[in-house]
Amino acid sequence: MMCQSEARQGPELRAAKWLHFPQLALRRRLGQLSCMSRPALKLRSWPLTVLYYLLPFGALRPLSRVGWRPVSRVALYKSVPTRLLSRAWGRLNQVELPHWLRRPVYSLYIWTFGVNMKEAAVEDLHHYRNLSEFFRRKLKPQARPVCGLHSVISPSDGRILNFGQVKNCEVEQVKGVTYSLESFLGPRMCTEDLPFPPAASCDSFKNQLVTREGNELYHCVIYLAPGDYHCFHSPTDWTVSHRRHFPAVGATNVGSIRIYFDRDLHTNSPRHSKGSYNDFSFVTHTNREGVPMRKGEHLGEFNLGSTIVLIFEAPKDFNFQLKTGQKIRFGEALGSL
Repeated sequence: MMCQSEARQGPELRAAKWLHFPQLALRRRLGQLSCMSRPALKLRSWPLTVLYYLLPFGALRPLSRVGWRPVSRVALYKSVPTRLLSRAWGRLNQVELPHWLRRPVYSLYIWTFGVNMKEAAVEDLHHYRNLSEFFRRKLKPQARPVCGLHSVISPSDGRILNFGQVKNCEVEQVKGVTYSLESFLGPRMCTEDLPFPPAASCDSFKNQLVTREGNELYHCVIYLAPGDYHCFHSPTDWTVSHRRHFPAVGATNVGSIRIYFDRDLHTNSPRHSKGSYNDFSFVTHTNREGVPMRKGEHLGEFNLGSTIVLIFEAPKDFNFQLKTGQKIRFGEALGSL
């Protein structure tokens, strides 16, 4: 009886040892990885992290049982040379296409991204020398009527990703990430540049941005797909007094961003380091007001798909007339009082 019992248990024990063998092997391998230098460890973990997020049904999730943790999505995105890719894509888009190749290339683009060329100021595809010109195509004058009944309009075509009152000093879901208001806008600029008196030091960063008593901060995130009209306009009547440029902020594969009245702005430049920013004031000794903008006036353009994060001040009774995920066009109202 003893021999029969051992005989029955033998295969089960062997199977159990076989099932545990991969975990033991993985633990040994992870132990070797933990002894590596930080750059080497990052290099070895990166491909596995990519597979962890790409494979369906959590195929690599069992690795967490043996002590492995994937690199966060934000850290993974930061490790990608996005600015290098964007500059290369921007240069590729500026390559002039042969006349005979323009119609098939642009027709494929139109079919892929659902471009409405009937709205374009120039419908002839041979007119656009390269992809950049085609992407930055202008619209017919009456293609986007500007709503005159409301004070805030959509600055561009796109899809509404998020909107609402700024709460907890956070801007929600910009490319899947929630930012604190201060980290998104950067530190408060010097008070001598402000056209209004600074708030008390005990107030929060959010309250320091509000210029009138009884107002609140609101935000609206608009995603521009590759097939959308990619000029953006002034959402209201206002005066531009200050510009802050974050070189590391922008959509991947966006060649550049252009502001029409700001000739000193050069985006996607290799001279800037990630996390840095530069300020420029439009208020000078000869111009004490800044740059006035009228609602609907041309403000700038993207050279490929991007995202607009609109942060503005309005009375407490301001109500958005939007739904998350809806399509919106430049000139349509965002909300009303």
